[in-house]
Amino acid sequence: MKIDILTIFPDFFRGPLDYGIVRRARETGLVEINIHDLRAFTRDKHRSVDDRPFGGGEGMVLKPEPIFECLESFGDVASREVRLSAGAKQSVILLSAQGRRLDQTLAAELSALDRIVLICGRYEGVDERISEHLADRELSIGDYVLSGGELGAAVIVETVTRLIPGAVGNQASTRQESFTDVRSEDARTESFTVGAQLAGDGPSSTCVSGGLLDYPHYTRPADFRGMAVPEVLVNGNHDQIRSWRRKTALAKTLRNRPDLLERVALTAVDKELLAQIKLDQIKLVQGTTDGDGASPVSTKDLSAKDHGKS
Repeated sequence: MKIDILTIFPDFFRGPLDYGIVRRARETGLVEINIHDLRAFTRDKHRSVDDRPFGGGEGMVLKPEPIFECLESFGDVASREVRLSAGAKQSVILLSAQGRRLDQTLAAELSALDRIVLICGRYEGVDERISEHLADRELSIGDYVLSGGELGAAVIVETVTRLIPGAVGNQASTRQESFTDVRSEDARTESFTVGAQLAGDGPSSTCVSGGLLDYPHYTRPADFRGMAVPEVLVNGNHDQIRSWRRKTALAKTLRNRPDLLERVALTAVDKELLAQIKLDQIKLVQGTTDGDGASPVSTKDLSAKDHGKS
């Protein structure tokens, strides 16, 4: 994959691109990332990239000329019409607070492309003609406002790069993370669906998130300052571990992101687990819950319950 970033602060990216998965992907040739200084495409002695908005108002607006000319200098970016057509393998993205919010599904879609161009906005905004005639999509990384698109571009690069086959040592791990929905044909073929795993046909003890938040993770020591790892994780019963992980993923999603439950297709087993979680939460509030700790109101509640302190 080739990624180009258009910015007025090229030095910003010296840090984010030089560590971890992105660095390794660059070194192994999985991804090529080029940073382009928009000021190199200005024509006045002050190298101006912004100007006052027509109609008045606060702030300054990024001018269209440097952005258009920078993109046109590449010579190998498909036209906007081609990029908007079905099966397109390139995308020119404007980072904008008004854009579609980035999520894992969109990241997976972008990771299948051959070429991505990221345009980093600044100041009050970017001349609308960039959105209307140059970019084929606008993206936001969240419902908040940043001073520019550089941080958003770095987030997109990291999110997309780690989904490129070969970028992560164990590619299956990217299927088991928060928000990941692998109900595609290839995932079904590899028996990665939640239903298959709960039935014992999937990996020995993992379960994909299926669009939910990830399940809790623990490592050694098994007991840290009196906080013990849930017994189910160390008993060696993979069916029980798989079920516990699914239940805790549902519980965490219900607690932190209940909106996700409305977007995913829950299995009959999921619905039964959710009903049990809600019942356990009611009991926990009433001080009468006991069990394996798979439906906590909080991590603290889970630990206390596992130690018989609730």
